[in-house]
Amino acid sequence: MSAIDDCRILQLPAIHNRQGNLTPIHPGIDVPFDIRRIYYLYDVPGGATRGGHAHKELEQLIVSVMGAFDVILDDGNSRKTVHLDRAYYGLYIPKMIWRELDNFSSGAICLVLASLPYDETDYYRDYDEYLRTMKK
Repeated sequence: MSAIDDCRILQLPAIHNRQGNLTPIHPGIDVPFDIRRIYYLYDVPGGATRGGHAHKELEQLIVSVMGAFDVILDDGNSRKTVHLDRAYYGLYIPKMIWRELDNFSSGAICLVLASLPYDETDYYRDYDEYLRTMKK
């Protein structure tokens, strides 16, 4: 099973230029998995929380491409909060880690790179069910 310590910040490449910066992301090089899905969250209302689930098999890299937000990580034994506010840092989350996203700044954009296509059967959406699975 994955643990909080398996979650880590990855520094992504940053190409600096007077006309603006660029961060390329290469699957299997800059992230430890092949990217099979990309999505982003935006226009998150003040006070809203996103996430609130764990994945059975899917791995993710979460990046704040604009603004800032917090990611609360939980492995069933411990919790920690990671603040994301730089477009060249990504938070790697392995499978079986419960995550919640909150404290979105105005205009924040959360980019998520995922190791698998969407599959509802890969989700634990009930925290008590997740905890029972982690205690086995």
